Amino acid sequence: MAHPSLNSLAKYSQFVAELLDRPDITRSTFSVWSDSPFTGVAEGDVYFANGLHLRAREELDFDAGIITSYGYEIYRDEERLCWYDDFPHPNDATLASTFPHHKHIPPDIKRHRVPAPEISFTRPNLLAILREIENLASK
Repeated sequence: MAHPSLNSLAKYSQFVAELLDRPDITRSTFSVWSDSPFTGVAEGDVYFANGLHLRAREELDFDAGIITSYGYEIYRDEERLCWYDDFPHPNDATLASTFPHHKHIPPDIKRHRVPAPEISFTRPNLLAILREIENLASK
């Protein structure tokens, strides 16, 4: 079942605004807009006081209550630490448990992928991504 915030532009915009209203965020260009009566895009950069930076893009279907596509990249300064995407890798059995959701991590960040059980099409992913940023900040 879809998360209620994914059912309308207004609800998702409010969810994102409340989620990003945090003292550890120093700057944000993240915004949510509608490109049709039933779909939307959420996109932008979020900068944290600890030097981490999130670049995110989501394509949303408010009629179905889902995220149809996404990409989340986490940086420390200019170094990309990891990224999440939904590009399917059906021949990689290690990713089957969360197909198509996965995370790219070092070493060989382009090809080293692991399952991403905290990522979904039916609930907002930004909360999980912010938790990861908090964990990375403590390292």
